[in-house]
Amino acid sequence: MKVLYITNIPSPYKVDYYNELGKTCELTVLFELADSSERSEEWKKYRFETFEGIILKGKRISVDTAVCPEIVNYLKKGRYDVVVLSVLASPTALLAAHILRRRKIPYYYEGDGGFAGQPSGIKAAMKRYVISAAEKCLSSSEEFDRYCSTYGAKRENIIRYPFTSVKKADCRTEKLTAEEKQHWKQEFGITEDCAIISVGQFIPRKGMDLLLHCCKDLPENVGVYIVGGTPPEEYLSICEKYDLKQVHFQDFMPKDQLMKLFLAMDVFVLFTREDIWGLVINEAMAAGLPVISTDRCIAALELIRNGEEGIIVENENLQQMREALLTLVRSPELREKMSDHAIHRIRGYTIENMAAEHSRIFVQKEK
Repeated sequence: MKVLYITNIPSPYKVDYYNELGKTCELTVLFELADSSERSEEWKKYRFETFEGIILKGKRISVDTAVCPEIVNYLKKGRYDVVVLSVLASPTALLAAHILRRRKIPYYYEGDGGFAGQPSGIKAAMKRYVISAAEKCLSSSEEFDRYCSTYGAKRENIIRYPFTSVKKADCRTEKLTAEEKQHWKQEFGITEDCAIISVGQFIPRKGMDLLLHCCKDLPENVGVYIVGGTPPEEYLSICEKYDLKQVHFQDFMPKDQLMKLFLAMDVFVLFTREDIWGLVINEAMAAGLPVISTDRCIAALELIRNGEEGIIVENENLQQMREALLTLVRSPELREKMSDHAIHRIRGYTIENMAAEHSRIFVQKEK
């Protein structure tokens, strides 16, 4: 079976997925760009092992999209059993959809996630043009089902798949013992009884400022570790205002090192103002961490049953955020229960399962 993907950049989790999917089909992936201008050098360390990855020679128009006229040549000369568009609001995606529609070639649209909102304007028209004509829409979540429907997909044409960045080998099979947890704390020089971690770019959308405002109410034996780079002046000012000596900023970490750091932590927090998924939640749960996140994070909405694998709070509601933090800080027993639930919940969300589910969907198309 010959499968063609059209996407924007070779991000690490996408390359891992394509390398897994490439074991089951003859896979070609066309990338608009070699990298994103917003991402670290780690994102450039990819290898196309089981599939043909082609970086198109386009003109960059944003951090991760480009205008790539040569997409026309690939669509005209190639004969594929399955074509998947996994980029949406870009001129290249629009051009690809136009060519496919004119040539009456069926295609799938696949997205990581998104909140529907009120569709209007040119971007909304572009999204509708791509999604409404797709034979099937591959969706990561109930929230993204609504997004696809908003832009013209029929409910019966939406197929769910498990979206993730973790491999089976990344997922713990059982929670750490107290002795194992202490070992990892010592490995990373963590002295606090309870350690909270948050990971993300230091940009307003990620809500690190909200976490810092909550830190003033935490007990002295709680450490807060924020991974993402050099803290901006705003974050440092909040720390100075509240004398937050228990807050530790850390630079960006490669995924393998981050997964080890998670083992030394007790709680993962992401007070994001909006994430169309939030893959770091998958990674934290794979390490057995209970999660606190907001109702504007699709990974949280899809993976967390409130009170089971973690706690979902209202976006920008500082009172709920403080209460959730204090609830988990004060109850090791609850953290233990949520850790166990997180490990069991995330088992179905592996790169291997993601590729297997896509392969099953593609084979069904052929039948």
